[in-house]
Formats: sequence, structure tokens, C-alpha cells
Amino acid sequence: MPITRIRRSRGLGQLGLVELWGYRDLFLLLALRDIKVRYKQAALGIGWAVIQPVAMAAILFVFFGMLMGMNEQVAPTPYLVFVLAGVLPWTLFEAAVTASSGSVVANANIVRKVYFPRLIVPLAATGAPLIDYAIGLVVLMIAMAVLGVPMTGSLLIVPLLIASLLIGVFGVGILMSAITVAYRDFRHLLPFMLKLLFFLTPVIYPVTMVPERFRWLLALNPVGGTIAGLRSAILGTPILYTDWLISTSIGLAALIAGLVYFQRVEKRFADIV
Repeated sequence: MPITRIRRSRGLGQLGLVELWGYRDLFLLLALRDIKVRYKQAALGIGWAVIQPVAMAAILFVFFGMLMGMNEQVAPTPYLVFVLAGVLPWTLFEAAVTASSGSVVANANIVRKVYFPRLIVPLAATGAPLIDYAIGLVVLMIAMAVLGVPMTGSLLIVPLLIASLLIGVFGVGILMSAITVAYRDFRHLLPFMLKLLFFLTPVIYPVTMVPERFRWLLALNPVGGTIAGLRSAILGTPILYTDWLISTSIGLAALIAGLVYFQRVEKRFADIV
């Protein structure tokens, strides 16, 4: 009789990344389910993808642009466009990380009963925020056209910046999803952490307002330099490539750490979820 030996996979196989492709249909199913649930029985439907970031940008425009004189700091770009270009990627990051962090617990019934790469769950949770971001970009382009903000050739590198942003999104989201299963306190701690990180991200203020000797602290944010670079690319202002590179590196480190930790605790999900 032939002898079958079961050995632990090594390298990428240990993390289950190759196996994910075989379950791509399940990934699409979970992502579409979240999108449908998000807007089911909502009177405005997908319109909330526009209302939420636009309303937040309008409030920030009133308090920081008009009352605190931030308009002069970003001139000649209208502050409303400036802040909307920063709010949209931040909203993607915040919504995706929040959804990913509780995704494994929310899908406990599936996790307990059926085998599939558990990594699909937090990844699929980013589907709805990505759709919202795509819709928000269309609104931003319309606002730029209405307010007379020109579109430049730097838009060509926007896809690269979005890819860098997703590295940070997936890294933090996967890590938090695994931690939340083991330590439920993080469900209450995460909103506070995101609020703190919001003010450490150049969303409502330009990077140039921060003293140069402290700017490297913003770059240590896994999405800080990327969001600033993404806004600069869209608005046609100079891109701080060093900050972008540092943030991308931090996001990549978070992604690797998240994958390793997720794989380490995945075997216990069915018992503790």
C-alpha cells in the first residue's frame, strides 16, 4: 500500500495564499453579500456612499476651512476639494478595517461548519468599502470640474497609490481580524484607535503645516504618506515620494505580520469564535 505523508506547508503555502485562488467564487459571494446587505432596505440605497464622505467633507470645510482659515494654507486649491480628496481614502481605510476586524466573528456559523481558507473572510469584507470609494472618486472628479481644479498627468500614478493604500488596508484589517477573535476587547478599542489615527493622518491639513522635523512621524502611519500622495496626485500638487515609500513599507510590514499571525491562530478559530 502506498504511504501518504502529511507535512506542514512551507513558504507561501503555509499562509494559504495559493489556495485562495481556488476559492475565488466564495470570495465574490461573500463580498457581494456584504454589498447587498449594506444597502438592503435603505431608502437612498447606494446614495449613502456619496452622502457620508461629502457630508463629512462639508463639516470639515465649515469648521477648518472657513472658521480656522485653512483655505489659505491649501490655496489655490479649494479647501472643499482638498479635504474631500483626503476624506475618501481615509473613509475607505476606516470602513474596511472596521468591517474586516469583526468579519470572522460575524461569520462564525460558516467558520465552524465548513472548511475554506479563513483569510477570505476579512478580505471579502473590504468589497463594500472599495465600491464606496470608487463612487466617491466620481463625485470628487465632478467637484473638481465644477470648482475649476484642473486634472494633470499625475493622475496616471493614482492606481499605484491606491494599490499602496490597499496594502495598508489589508495589513491592518487582517491583523485586527485575527486579534479580535482572540481578544474581543479590541472591538471596543478599535474605534478609539482609528479616531486617534485620523488626526495623525494628513486628511484635514496639509503635510507642510507640520514642522519638518516631525513629518517622519506622519510617514510611520501605514496610510498617512499614501493618502497624502494620493491627494497630491489627484490635485496635481508635488508628491512626497519619501513619505509614500515609508508608509507603503510600514503597510507591507503590517500585512506580513497580519498574515503570519492570522495563520498562527487560524487553527483555533472554530473553537473560540
